[in-house]
Amino acid sequence: MPVTKTAKRALRSSKRKAQVNSLMRKRLEIAVRLAKKGKKEKDILSAISTTDRLAKNHIIHKNKAARLKSTLTKLLPKTLSIIKARKTQKTSKKNK
Repeated sequence: MPVTKTAKRALRSSKRKAQVNSLMRKRLEIAVRLAKKGKKEKDILSAISTTDRLAKNHIIHKNKAARLKSTLTKLLPKTLSIIKARKTQKTSKKNK
């Protein structure tokens, strides 16, 4: 158990953040499961978007996000996947 006042506050803070992070990971799992099962364009793009957000906030590792996005992109129709891949490449260059 924490001893100092700041350590107690940090523990409370980290517990709250852990709850939020686990909730977000669960949402990602559900989104990916729906995308793989339904194979609807809207669900797939939603799962990709969620993956990007979680990777940006360091909730999941960037390599895991890339792996998930790769498998989800394969579910998209050919022409749409090429267009989406180009858009994500352009936005990732802007973020660097």
